[in-house]
Amino acid sequence: MAMNLGSPNGEEPEVMMDINTTPLIDVMLVLIIMLIITIPAQLHSVNLDLPVASSAPPKVDPVVVKIEIEANAQVRWNGQTLADKATLEARLAEAALQQPQPELHIRSHAQSPYEATALVLAGAQRAGLKKLGIVGSERFAY
Repeated sequence: MAMNLGSPNGEEPEVMMDINTTPLIDVMLVLIIMLIITIPAQLHSVNLDLPVASSAPPKVDPVVVKIEIEANAQVRWNGQTLADKATLEARLAEAALQQPQPELHIRSHAQSPYEATALVLAGAQRAGLKKLGIVGSERFAY
């Protein structure tokens, strides 16, 4: 077995004059990765400074009118017994002119005639009242 200890004609091998770029590429890749990590994420939204309402309208509690229909067909307006149908119509017309319109809470006794309740509802409709509520109807549910 023979061993090659040099060139066959006795000359020394030529020295390589190129730089080794492998470590430089490794360092550049690490720097690029660090740069990508430290860049803040791009958001796809637009930040706006919207004006804030400085004066909101104060919340006003509605005026409530309680109408009760008794078992003997007597109509009570906020606890006061009304004399007849004309008085009821006058009170409903007066309530319709108020701004804002009051809420009517109508409570009917279980033994009251249907005609008395229908009279109150029809009078409220003729007067133009829009805010009506039947109170206590849960006791009639079956």
